[in-house]
Amino acid sequence: MSSDLPSQPSRRSALKCLAFGGTGTLFVLAGGVLTPTALALAASPKDTSAMSGVPLFLQISDSHIGFNKEANPDVAGTLRQTIEFVNAMPAKPALTIHTGDITHLSRAAEFDLAAQLLSELKITELHTVPGEHDVTDGPGTGYFSRFGKASNNRGYYSFDHNGVHFIGLVNVMHFKPNGLGGLGDDQLAWLGNDLKSRSSSTPIVVFAHMPMWTIYEPWGWGTGDAGQAMSYLKRFGSVTVLNGHIHQIVSKVEGNITFHTARSTAYPQPAAGNGPGPMPLTVSSGQLPGMLGVTTITVSQHPLKATLADTTLA
Repeated sequence: MSSDLPSQPSRRSALKCLAFGGTGTLFVLAGGVLTPTALALAASPKDTSAMSGVPLFLQISDSHIGFNKEANPDVAGTLRQTIEFVNAMPAKPALTIHTGDITHLSRAAEFDLAAQLLSELKITELHTVPGEHDVTDGPGTGYFSRFGKASNNRGYYSFDHNGVHFIGLVNVMHFKPNGLGGLGDDQLAWLGNDLKSRSSSTPIVVFAHMPMWTIYEPWGWGTGDAGQAMSYLKRFGSVTVLNGHIHQIVSKVEGNITFHTARSTAYPQPAAGNGPGPMPLTVSSGQLPGMLGVTTITVSQHPLKATLADTTLA
């Protein structure tokens, strides 16, 4: 679904898409496009043929370790449930990316607990980008002291895995006046240079915290200078952009670029424009597991295939 026009009458039916997916998203690169498939499929021992020989990677987002209000007084518990679910999957993801808001208030004890929990994942590689809750002190000292090595303490970086080029971006350090995220000139220049030597046939996965397209500007759900970043990516045949921040699944396909936001492992937020603003959404304890999740991605080269899968804790 696309929420480019959240005020249109069709929005009500379109938002039904948010009921699909959950605890994580599984991505498979198919026909040059990452498309969602049920994470439950990957977790089922009955049918793993679709994932056979395909490297998986996992997206976790918005853990908010340290949050303890009514919407979810045990965010560490729901993150641990997510990790147990992932560890039980017969097809193990090759790496994990966390798209920010690892902690709620950037406190040392919150980072310590988050690092302990994430270390329980039976996945050797963990890649992160900060969310705005991870850099509440401004320079993000707590975040970078624990997760800054891969990026030389810049926050943005790239790496290659099984023929896929991954790019982690930071859009929570240069906010625009209207509350939209920002990448900044230095990071945009770095991105353009990083992509120059890449073949157009290289599958690209970009991950950042705030959405890289404007979902709902009044709530700051977007990145003000994302357009320039997207202009560098248009020549590639397969681009998948993964974000968190809004605590719900919203997807859009624009040409060769697929945008996908993940559920939180902590608490849901209201759909765009519903209520006074973005805030923790309190639901019944029975409903909560169905509104929390992660994303798993599967990427194969022969044939070129990408699949995204979302599954809830329910």
